[in-house]
Amino acid sequence: MTENVPAKPSRPNPPRQSARSTPFGVYSRPNDKSISNIEIIAIALSVLWLLGSAIFFLVQPANPNPDAGDSGLRFLMTMLAIFMPVAMIWVAATAARASRVMREESQRLQSAIDAIRQAYIAQQQGKPFDGDASVNRKLDEIAAAARKTETALATFQTRRDAAPRAAVPVPVVALSDDQPTLALGTQASDMAPALSHDDFIRALNFPETADDTEGFNALRKALKDRNASQLVQASQDVLTLLSHDGIYMDDLRPDRARPEVWREFAQGARGRTIAALGGVRDRSSLALTNARMKQDPIFRDAAHHFLRRFDRVFASFEAQASDAEISALAETRTARAFMLLGRVAGTFD
Repeated sequence: MTENVPAKPSRPNPPRQSARSTPFGVYSRPNDKSISNIEIIAIALSVLWLLGSAIFFLVQPANPNPDAGDSGLRFLMTMLAIFMPVAMIWVAATAARASRVMREESQRLQSAIDAIRQAYIAQQQGKPFDGDASVNRKLDEIAAAARKTETALATFQTRRDAAPRAAVPVPVVALSDDQPTLALGTQASDMAPALSHDDFIRALNFPETADDTEGFNALRKALKDRNASQLVQASQDVLTLLSHDGIYMDDLRPDRARPEVWREFAQGARGRTIAALGGVRDRSSLALTNARMKQDPIFRDAAHHFLRRFDRVFASFEAQASDAEISALAETRTARAFMLLGRVAGTFD
């Protein structure tokens, strides 16, 4: 039983294009392979000269007593007399053709310049110009990508430990119930409720998705706290700058350090003692960050500001935090950014 299978239609060969399009129209190249009037005139002059030379040497009577010593020189002079004018004719024809091509190219260049001038005038007068359509599309795409990046900054996709933790007030911002309110100089952040460790850790990891209600609530609470908000903003700045190079904290899988090492860092230890905190092993991320640190002064200032802010806030956090809470904070995006930037900056060397 045979099955009728429709034959695959053959795609016709595309027609050959004799001109290429530019933003200002079609640029037609001269057809160099065609025979112009210059070549026709050169051929005619060459034929006439060769015919005249043949008639001249055929009509001329032969020398009855040729000298054997002068026969070679006579032959050479004869060839020069015949073919030298032909060569000069074709040299002149080639020069004339090159001059004609240069004139045509000059005219086309002048036409292109006129088109550019007209387009510029039309743009200055507010008239649309077809040549700017592709440029405008590119600008719109760049703007759309920038908006998507800004939207995605609040939802760094990753996996985090969602186990509930006890709400322990941070000592540097806790306010007792019987503490009197200052009459002067009281700010809104001073009147805000105490920030718990659980909300602090959630805020440093940023919301998981756009529907992460708990993450956004924790972030709002952290932004109302003066110390926590400074660290969150510094972390967001460096995470945004790192994302420009394609470095995302979700892609990093650093080695875990024991809570004792984190406590030593909070208590002022530096160098080899806390080398375990530099657990980022991704070579590409380290290389890109190191290059950005050396070449971009804005990134370098933001990174150092973030490292200083993390040092201060974590020192206060560690004084009242449990080992489990320190381990949970080490899994956040902010802590991973600290590991990456700290290793590049030499904090753990």
